[in-house]
Amino acid sequence: QVQLVESGGGLVQAGGSLRLSCVASARTISTYTMGWFRQAPGKEREFVAGISWTGGSTWYADSVKGRFTISRDNAKNTVYLQMNTLRPEDTAVYYCAASARTRGNVRAQYQYDYWGQGTQVTVSS
Repeated sequence: QVQLVESGGGLVQAGGSLRLSCVASARTISTYTMGWFRQAPGKEREFVAGISWTGGSTWYADSVKGRFTISRDNAKNTVYLQMNTLRPEDTAVYYCAASARTRGNVRAQYQYDYWGQGTQVTVSS
């Protein structure tokens, strides 16, 4: 089992920045593909960013490309999401997820085996 705990959410003005962290416990995530997803009120959960277990490959949703950066520190069992130039439409609960699969669609929720509880990000205009 992998337990994931997100932190770093909060209220920020449009144009501001936040850095989300996802700490894994109970098991190392060094061999897991990691992803960030988000769910806005009244909408389905959607892919935001993903990173391979080495950190050598990253993937982003078009809506966040160039503004968000995913990274990981396997020694700390932690994944980060640096969010810059935030917009009101980025308001959502952000979830961290871990996938033990080495192949497949990193953007698909069914790829992921473990999920955190989420952290709220609110961007005011």
